Amino acid sequence: MKSELYTNVNTPLTREGNGGGVTIKPANRLSDVSEYYFSRKLKEVAQMNAEGKDIISLAIGSPDMPPSDATIDVLCREARKANTHGYQPTVGTPELRTAMAGFYKRWYGVELDPATEIQPLIGSKEGILHVTLAFVNPGDQVLVPNPGYPTYTALSRLLGAEIVNYDLKEDNGWQPDFDQLEKIVNHKSSNGKFRLMWTNYPNMPTGANAQRETYERLVDFARCHNILVVNDNPYSFILNRGERLSLLQVPGAKECCIEFNSMSKSHNMPGWRVGMLATNAEFVRWILKVKSNIDSGTFRPLQLAAAQAYQNSDEWHQQANIETYARRRKLAEEIMNVLGCTFDKKQVGMFLWGRIPDSYADVEDLTERVLHEARVFITPGFIFGTNGKRYIRISLCAKEDKFQEALQRVKGLSPNPSL
Repeated sequence: MKSELYTNVNTPLTREGNGGGVTIKPANRLSDVSEYYFSRKLKEVAQMNAEGKDIISLAIGSPDMPPSDATIDVLCREARKANTHGYQPTVGTPELRTAMAGFYKRWYGVELDPATEIQPLIGSKEGILHVTLAFVNPGDQVLVPNPGYPTYTALSRLLGAEIVNYDLKEDNGWQPDFDQLEKIVNHKSSNGKFRLMWTNYPNMPTGANAQRETYERLVDFARCHNILVVNDNPYSFILNRGERLSLLQVPGAKECCIEFNSMSKSHNMPGWRVGMLATNAEFVRWILKVKSNIDSGTFRPLQLAAAQAYQNSDEWHQQANIETYARRRKLAEEIMNVLGCTFDKKQVGMFLWGRIPDSYADVEDLTERVLHEARVFITPGFIFGTNGKRYIRISLCAKEDKFQEALQRVKGLSPNPSL
């Protein structure tokens, strides 16, 4: 049975008590969002596994390899100390901020003041929330890519913003269409409410790499229209053999842009929940006003271990984020070929994005068939927006033996019943 993207969470909860029936309703904002697709779908997969169906998951982008040994050693050593378990400053430790600034200097050639131009985050999801709270009023408009990371849309809606999608399309290399953006902003400009634009390069889900020209045009667009551009940049270390790019390399970008970066993908630390944002000092102060009222800082040994991880050698990144994923990528390409999907071999990142054959009326006709017949879980592209409805995404976050098994299972699928 096909899954639904949206789940009804607005049903009132009714209980009978001594004083009669009590009806409690959720906040109105919940009518505008759904439970996250993977949160819901993984329940189904867990039930199938409980029934002995042994599902191979090639859906989630959760690195399955460990951080560097030195990172884990620092965490263990610091956690054993008696004086490291108290509350920590929301701004992060000086050691972590200095390491983050060093990371940007080393890999991107970007100079950042560790004291004022960096804010550690509990992952990029938290950053999306805090930036939106700091810059967007209810009713303001937010530009969101289609396809794009679903959290950009969900959190904007939760906070009462109006979502305005801009297209990313295959025939334009999944880069923004700046003519379309100009038309969108000029058409809406009479109300003056455009506040923020989300971008994500290297791109998820499409694997399109960052381009210096795109970054330069984004900065010009931000300055021309007085719109804050936020670039989410966690994938520049995954299968990316060329120059690693940052939006902040563009002169003047810090005046009108923010960049997120995350240790989840680049350093194999998804469960550690360590990320960062970089921008000008005033923007950091505004965001800190929000963040300091929501959390109480990250565990100190974890921050110190993260600072150590930023010192990983070039060789570590080569082995952990290029060689291993490259071997898996070849197997993912074989699965795409067996399914009759087409894809761009120049993709980077930890996913493979492919267009489904025309013989399928709907992407879930394919993904549900693969799940229930081949017992392999892959992601339907519609969850990233309407421009993804003819695509699937395969995660590279599984061991090679699992990929080999998944490939054999997919090869064993019966002929497409729609043919």
